[in-house]
Amino acid sequence: MFTGIIQAVGTLRESRETGADRRMRFAVDGLDLTALQIGDSMAVNGCCLTAVEIDADGFAADVSVESLERTTLGRLKTGDRVNLEPALTLSTPLGGHLVSGHIDGVGEVVSRTPDGRSERWRFRAPAAIAHYIAEKGSIAIEGISLTVNGVDGAEFDVNIVPHTSAVTTFGAYQAGQPVNLEVDLLARYLERLLQGSGAASTGGVSEALLRRNGFLRD
Repeated sequence: MFTGIIQAVGTLRESRETGADRRMRFAVDGLDLTALQIGDSMAVNGCCLTAVEIDADGFAADVSVESLERTTLGRLKTGDRVNLEPALTLSTPLGGHLVSGHIDGVGEVVSRTPDGRSERWRFRAPAAIAHYIAEKGSIAIEGISLTVNGVDGAEFDVNIVPHTSAVTTFGAYQAGQPVNLEVDLLARYLERLLQGSGAASTGGVSEALLRRNGFLRD
């Protein structure tokens, strides 16, 4: 588990094919790795990866075909910068929200516009996960915990304050940039619980479903 509070920005130093998978090696600047051990988790652009090698200035992780196909990791090139966050511990302040590191889909940047000292960013989510995104709810974008300002169909917007832009990869993003999205855990589990014995259904949460489960009354 993670919090969505980025601890450092690293760089993809090497990406080597190992069959259909890849072993990716990341250089880390400004993050103390002395406590990191083989087998520990690290979120890279919001994707939970397992450290398989550790050296003085970084670590390596194996990235499966599933992760390469369903996240932006497969599009990374040597030299690209990435957001990093070590796994949550019981002594870690929960400054963001609970983030699993399991990406739900790849969205894209629609626009970024000035909004006072901050910037208003607009994103487009895949249709399959758009219904999980709610106004004033939480979402992780590239591993960063953010609050949704508004929702319009599959598009939503957030505010990025200067600090976030400065200490993450967001400062370099422009319209069309693909981004990893992880919706709020509570939204996914609530839908599953409401489906009950009809969990195989793909219809999502409906008014009829809420009435059957006692959330709405006439």
